[in-house]
Amino acid sequence: MDGTDGAGEAHDDGHSAGDVAQRADAARPRGPDPGPTPDGNGNGNGGGEGHDTALLDALFAQAPVGLYLLDQDLRLVRHNAAARSTGPRPDGGADPGTAGRRAGDFALGFDDAELETLARQALDDGDWIREHLIRGRAPGEPCRDMIGAVSFFPVVSDTGRRYLVAAIEDVTEQQLALERLDILHTAHRRLGASLDAIGSAQELADVAVPRFADIATVDLLDEPLRGLPPRVGPVDPASPLRRAAYRAVHAPGRPAAGPGPIPHGELSSYGAPTPYSQVLDDGRARLVRGLHGDEDWLAADPVRGRRLTGLGVHSMIVAPLLAHDTVLGVLALYRNRRPDPFEQADLDLAVELASRGALSIDKARSYARERTIATTLQRQLLPREPAELSAVETAQVYLPGAVGPGGDWYDIVPLSAARVGLAVGSITGTGIEAAALMGQLRTALRTLAVQDLAPDELLVRLDEVARVLTNEQRGGLPPGADRLPDGLASCLYLVYDPIARTCTAASAGHPAPVLVGPDGAPLPFDVEPAWPLGWGDCCYETTTAELDEGCVLALYTEGLMSGRARHPDGDGTPDGPGARRAVLERVLARPGEEHLPDLCDRVVYALLPERQREDAVLLLARTRALPDERVAVWTLPDDPAVVRTARRLAEHQLAAWELGELEFATEMIVSELVTNAIRYGEPPIRLRLIHDRGLICEVSDSSASTPHMRRARSTDEGGRGLFIIGHLAQRWGTRFGRHGKTIWAQQDLTPTDDSPREIDGVESHEP
Repeated sequence: MDGTDGAGEAHDDGHSAGDVAQRADAARPRGPDPGPTPDGNGNGNGGGEGHDTALLDALFAQAPVGLYLLDQDLRLVRHNAAARSTGPRPDGGADPGTAGRRAGDFALGFDDAELETLARQALDDGDWIREHLIRGRAPGEPCRDMIGAVSFFPVVSDTGRRYLVAAIEDVTEQQLALERLDILHTAHRRLGASLDAIGSAQELADVAVPRFADIATVDLLDEPLRGLPPRVGPVDPASPLRRAAYRAVHAPGRPAAGPGPIPHGELSSYGAPTPYSQVLDDGRARLVRGLHGDEDWLAADPVRGRRLTGLGVHSMIVAPLLAHDTVLGVLALYRNRRPDPFEQADLDLAVELASRGALSIDKARSYARERTIATTLQRQLLPREPAELSAVETAQVYLPGAVGPGGDWYDIVPLSAARVGLAVGSITGTGIEAAALMGQLRTALRTLAVQDLAPDELLVRLDEVARVLTNEQRGGLPPGADRLPDGLASCLYLVYDPIARTCTAASAGHPAPVLVGPDGAPLPFDVEPAWPLGWGDCCYETTTAELDEGCVLALYTEGLMSGRARHPDGDGTPDGPGARRAVLERVLARPGEEHLPDLCDRVVYALLPERQREDAVLLLARTRALPDERVAVWTLPDDPAVVRTARRLAEHQLAAWELGELEFATEMIVSELVTNAIRYGEPPIRLRLIHDRGLICEVSDSSASTPHMRRARSTDEGGRGLFIIGHLAQRWGTRFGRHGKTIWAQQDLTPTDDSPREIDGVESHEP
């Protein structure tokens, strides 16, 4: 063959192309007899050697990958034409002098030591090395990365001489494409896991650096960060953007992420016209391949331009963070350490990363907006600051969870006879739906509480309401959706009586309250929790405790016990609910002069030193006692004549309390209540006056019949008693006990100029 082409050229070691072909032919793997050769005699002779040599020459000439034949000293014996492009020669052409070069020298641009190590390993061990990836620089293009797939396999000639065949293929484009796909896959896996816009922005920067860029910054418009709907249309380049994320590749020994030129969280604006302003204006990404420092647009933003040139940035990509065709911010990627500039394929990847990051940030924005709405709704549905009560002094705190409001709530309900109802509960679920359900359930509880129901009876009725709400929710579930939990909510309800100084409580799946005495010592108050509300067919038990004046009751939700409780030694070790209750008792063990709002803060500091995921509610109540001189009680005989006596008793008591301005209305109320008890009730009959923040008149009897107000006709002789009471008193109602009922009426202590003598034409009368 002609020795001038790349397939059969002569080499410096004195081996002709034919000799090399013969050795390669003799060294080829021996297998089963391939059958008759072209000469037809079937014995492998008769010209087969010449054909095999020609085939070997054709293989070296036509192989699409670079082929090299190395001797046992790892010196180059032969190479093909494709090897010239895969392993460039020093002068960029086919240098005949490459024959005899060592394994680490023949493929320039790659690590010599790595190539020689791999070749020696394959030759000594006799093992194949397939498609080992090596990285280098393209000779003549030091700014371009080159990736080669190297394969080594040994061959042995008939004479026992060992050779090594090396194949090198340029897989730079394929590997870069795979790396881009892997970066995109990482972005799809990592982005969106956070429901925080700042966290999502930082995740985007972390995905880009260091695998794709040397520096990454994310700047966001302020509205999305605050949960507000983003502005539609072009963004004014002068609009301030907040630095949400920064990450950079630093020199060895320095952290991989730092504060960046612009402090985290600071506002800044871009100059115009610059790639940044153009991106904000039309929402199209920009690629700047070469940044030399003399570009005109750098003068439009000199401060940022000096930063870029000072960092040695030579290539950059600016991509908009687009979500539903709305710009949320800007992703900027820079290269200053790696010499190869960004390519068009890198721009496409940056756009994909920015799109994925924008969706994650927009999801966080939507969540922040929904959380803001739900939290606002929750706070609006919680009770306002209650009026001053004679029964208890109260303080409360509501802390929404990091994942959104979960429907935790409390309530303080003034009741008849100067009593007070205290409630705390938690709704299953989070978000706007939980807040709405909380409002419905709290309204139902307050409606039932003002009916003066006992705690166990109230929870039975509330359980029926919860079952109705649960069925409504279940009916609205889409096909195939998971079923709702059996319990809709938990609730603890207790009633404190400042006259009897007793507290009665019942629980529907809620933790018992913590009770601390006036001296700071914890007291037992074991309220057994039954099934949660919505379970159905539940029977609730009441627990009653006698409380001294100055006791502190702590009602809370489970979210308060989900943090890291601090022990007296301050180590902050997480413990179980029992230990956290002990911490709560310790914090509440303060003198009676301690302000309850300060105690609330102390409890939060002790039990929630970090941001909690769940809602947390704490309601503190310090008990008070109504003095005995503020209560007057008389037992009356079952005789109509005693009505006059009852009025005189009330008149004298009002004079003692200096409430003469209420004398007329009170006499009429007492007259009607006592008359009704004598006519329709059963003895014994008891009259009680309570001087609280209002004047309360109560008449009790042993009958369980329920009185009803009605408007009497002009011809009726009776039926006007409750109608008169309803006009004279600000509030009135009926309270049932174990042995009868009590009808009560409450008047405000505000004096009136003229006490009415006639109500809708009905004059007061004596029986």
